Amino acid sequence: MINYDVLVVGAGPVGTTFARYMALNGFKVGVLEKKKEIGVPLQCAGLLGKQLKKVNPLPDELIINQVYGAYLHSPSNHELKVSKNETQAYVLDRVGYDKFLAQLAVDAGAELFLNHRVKDVDIKKGQVYMGNGKEEMSAKVIVGADGYNSLISEKISNESNQTSKQVQAAQFLVNFKKDLFNTNYVHLHVNAVLSPGFIWIIPLTEFTARIGLFGNNDYHQLNNILKDFLNHNTNYGEYSILKKYYGIIPVYNSKKKLVNNKCFLLGDAAAQVKPTTGGGLIMGFKCAKIAADITSKALDNDDMGSLTDYESEYQNKFKKELNMQLRVQNLFKTLSDNDLDYMFNKLKEKGAEKIISEYGDMDSQSPLIKELLKTDLLFTILPKILSRRITSLWK
Repeated sequence: MINYDVLVVGAGPVGTTFARYMALNGFKVGVLEKKKEIGVPLQCAGLLGKQLKKVNPLPDELIINQVYGAYLHSPSNHELKVSKNETQAYVLDRVGYDKFLAQLAVDAGAELFLNHRVKDVDIKKGQVYMGNGKEEMSAKVIVGADGYNSLISEKISNESNQTSKQVQAAQFLVNFKKDLFNTNYVHLHVNAVLSPGFIWIIPLTEFTARIGLFGNNDYHQLNNILKDFLNHNTNYGEYSILKKYYGIIPVYNSKKKLVNNKCFLLGDAAAQVKPTTGGGLIMGFKCAKIAADITSKALDNDDMGSLTDYESEYQNKFKKELNMQLRVQNLFKTLSDNDLDYMFNKLKEKGAEKIISEYGDMDSQSPLIKELLKTDLLFTILPKILSRRITSLWK
């Protein structure tokens, strides 16, 4: 049996970031990945907020575009433009970025095992069993960074009886026959059918874009919604779908247990995902650092019981923001297309584009909501019943 200080199940970007931190701290780290190739297939829109460079290395050659703002579209295509004079997000080569982070972990001393599917885990003994039924590894700490369908989460949930809901996502890589896009802006389209999900358009070039959506629909329905969207938008003209992608987004659950015995969860396995956008990579990177600091102390002191500090610190840092986003998401579920159109028109009429541009942030919506409440803007544009619902977000 091969013994490690830490075994990370899953070589996604959050898992390999944690592995890198632990290896740099001098621990023996193994990373087990069921796929034969890191990052394939693509399962992300690849749009990351500007905080990314503060929480993890990002080579310039993996940045496809720098985004300064967004066009927000209502069901009837009423439009709000929000932007700033500096970069707000990066459009990434996500497959390349995942491989880059995995290589950083290997360079730091972590051992990466591709094509290693974990079949079973004993979270009390710290033992991991491979899919071939023969290979076995052990560790003082086992980390579940194995995505939305996490085996480690299942093991923890069996004892805590806490599971996470999921929504599905689909994305097309689309090439258009004519020059359509300003690559400095993304487009977001909302409607009652998808709400609280939405359609995104993320330009890669003036002719090519990632166009996707998430919502409470199955993959077949999502594909049909995307095709209808492309076919009924008269501005697009002829197009060809170069690739299709599919993904699952876990739904944030404030009651989900993240630590049990010698195991804990990171990233999608922990449902560390923003309710409003379905993204979670920057939060995952921050959680990887929190977890690495606490795990290093636990190993140094031979005190695995202190791993629970990771869950406490995660909740202290993110729970308030995530719960607020969850309430906003639940509110949007109640809005009809007419409600959304009315809201867009009034927001534009009242000059909200300037406020959203100043206070809006991909990774933290609390400052914007607070500012809209402080200026009484929401109360002047929404029906009283909706205003009461928004006020309840802060009770």
